[in-house]
Amino acid sequence: MDKEWSLDILYKGLEDKKYIEDKKRLNQLIEDINSFSETLAEANDEEKLLLSAIDYMEQFELLQASLSSYLSFRESVNTSDGKVVNELNMLEKQLSGVSKPFAIIKKWIAGIEAMDSYMDKHPKLKAYSFMINDIKQDAKHLLSDDVEDVIAKLNISAGMAWSNMQSYLTSTLEVEYRGELITIPEVRNLAYSENPSVRKDAYYAELKAYEKVKDAVSYSLNNIKTQVNTISELRGFESPLAQTLEYSKMKRETLDAMLEAMVEYMPVFHKYLKYKAKLLGHKNGLPWYDLFAPMGESETKFTVEEAREYLVKHFKGFSDDLADLVEQAFEEKWIDFFPRKGKVGGAFCGNLPFVKQSRILTNFSGSLSDVITLAHELGHAYHGLHIQDHLPLNTDYSMPVAETASTFNESLIMEAAIKGASGFEKMALIESQLQDVTQIMCDIYSRYLFETEVFEKSKQGFLFPDELNDIMLRAQKAAYGDGLDHDYLHPYMWVVKPHYYSEALSFYNFPYAFGGLFARGLYEKYKNEGEAFVAKYKALLNATTVSTVEDAAKEAGINLEEADFWRTSLRAIENLVDEFIKLS
Repeated sequence: MDKEWSLDILYKGLEDKKYIEDKKRLNQLIEDINSFSETLAEANDEEKLLLSAIDYMEQFELLQASLSSYLSFRESVNTSDGKVVNELNMLEKQLSGVSKPFAIIKKWIAGIEAMDSYMDKHPKLKAYSFMINDIKQDAKHLLSDDVEDVIAKLNISAGMAWSNMQSYLTSTLEVEYRGELITIPEVRNLAYSENPSVRKDAYYAELKAYEKVKDAVSYSLNNIKTQVNTISELRGFESPLAQTLEYSKMKRETLDAMLEAMVEYMPVFHKYLKYKAKLLGHKNGLPWYDLFAPMGESETKFTVEEAREYLVKHFKGFSDDLADLVEQAFEEKWIDFFPRKGKVGGAFCGNLPFVKQSRILTNFSGSLSDVITLAHELGHAYHGLHIQDHLPLNTDYSMPVAETASTFNESLIMEAAIKGASGFEKMALIESQLQDVTQIMCDIYSRYLFETEVFEKSKQGFLFPDELNDIMLRAQKAAYGDGLDHDYLHPYMWVVKPHYYSEALSFYNFPYAFGGLFARGLYEKYKNEGEAFVAKYKALLNATTVSTVEDAAKEAGINLEEADFWRTSLRAIENLVDEFIKLS
C-alpha cells in the first residue's frame, strides 16, 4: 500500500499534456465568458441564453476545480516547490478575471421574470432551482459591474495581502525557548507535553514572542475588518454577521438557539476545567498553559494497515458504504500519510466530486489520535460521496454543515475506543474528547465574542494591540468563566488564529460549534433510532448542497431553530464530564 497520494486522476505533472491543454482551455473560456456577458444586454432569446449561461458556469467550475485542486494539493505536500507556487499564484490572478462577467451574468439571471416557466421546461434548470434562488438573493447585494471588478482586483493588494502578511509574520516568527530558537507551531505543540514545566515555559515564551509582531499584525486585523465592514455596508447587509449567515444558508434563529443552549451549559465545561485544575494541583481554576495537559495514559499504537482494519471494522457497523469508502481510499491512494520536509502540518480532506473521489492529507504517527483524525477526514470524503451525483454547480455545502460527517465519524470511533478501553487509557480518551469539545464550546464562543466586538469597535477607529488584548481577555473570561485562572489567560490569541484574517470569510468560528454539536446530536439520534436513522443521515448529507441548513436538518426530523435539539447534544457531553470525574 502506497503511503503517498496519487494525483494522476487530475494530472500527471506540470508537463502533462492534459494540464497544459486545460490551462489554455481556461484562458479561452474566460475570454468566452467575458464576450458572452457583453451580449446579454441586447440579446433577445432569453431562454437559450439562460441555458448557455448555466453551461458556461458549469464548464468554468469543473475546469477551475481541477486545476486549483491539483496545484493546491501539490503545494500542500511541498510548500517549497517554486514552480507549483508560481503556477498557483498565476491561476489565482487568472481566476479574478471572471469576477466582472459573472457579476453581469448573475444579475441578468436574477432579473429573468419567466424563470419558473423555464424551470418547468428544462430538468437541469429545475435541479438548479436552489442555486438560482440564491443568485436572485445575492443579486440584491451586488454592486455595479465595474465596482465588483475593482473590488476583486484591489483585494489582491488589500484584504488578501493583509491576510498574507499575518500568515507570513506568524509562520516565520522565531520563539526563544530555553536558549533555543523554535517556531510558533513548535512552541504551541509543547502545550501537549507531559512535563508541567515545559508547558509553562512554552506559554511564557509564546506570549513574549508575539510582542515582536503584535503591532504589524494589528494593522492586518484592523484593515481586514475595516474592509469587510465597508463592503458589507455597501452591499446593504445589516452587519458582517448577517452577511455570513446569509452566505452560510443559515437563519439567525438557528444561531441564537445554539448560543442559548451553549451559554446554558457553559457551567458544565467550567466544572470539567476546575476539576482538571484540581487534579493538576491548581486552586484558582486551570491556567491557560495546562488546558491541553494530558491526563491518563494511552500507549496504543497503530500501523497504517492496522488503522485501516480498525476503521473498517467499526464503520461497517454503521453502514457498508462508509466501510467501503475507507477501503477505496486506502487502496486507490487517496491518502498522503506521513510528515516530511515541506509538507504542511495538520490534516485536511479535499473533495473531488467531478471525478467521484477525494484526497486526504494527514501527518500520521500511529497514535489513536491519528486514527481518529483519519476517521474525521474520511467523514469529509463520505460527505463527498453523498453529493457527487449532483450537477457540477450543486456540490458546495455551506460552512456550518461542513464538519457534520467528519465529526459524526469521530463520534463513532471515539465511542468504540472508549468502550474498548479501561483504567488510565479510558480516562485519557474521555479527557481528550472533553478537551476537543471544550474548544468548540468555550474557545469558539470566546472567538465569536471577540470578533463581534472588533467589528463594532473598528467602525469608530483603529484598535491598537493593548485594546485588542483587552477585548480578547474579556471574551475569554466570559466564555471560560471560573474554569480558567484569570491570571493566566492568552491575550494574544488574536495574533495567531488565522480565522480572523480572511477578508472573504468572517466569523469563521461559530460553524465549528455548530458542526460539533450538530454531529453529536445526530449521533444521539442514531443511538436512539438505530438502523432506521442511517437512510435519514444519508439524505441529510445529500441535501446540504441544495437546501438551507435548516431544511437539510429536517431530513433527519430535526428543528435547528429550537434550543432543545442543541441541549440533547450538550447533555451527552455532560455525561462524559461526569464519567471523567468518576474515573479520575
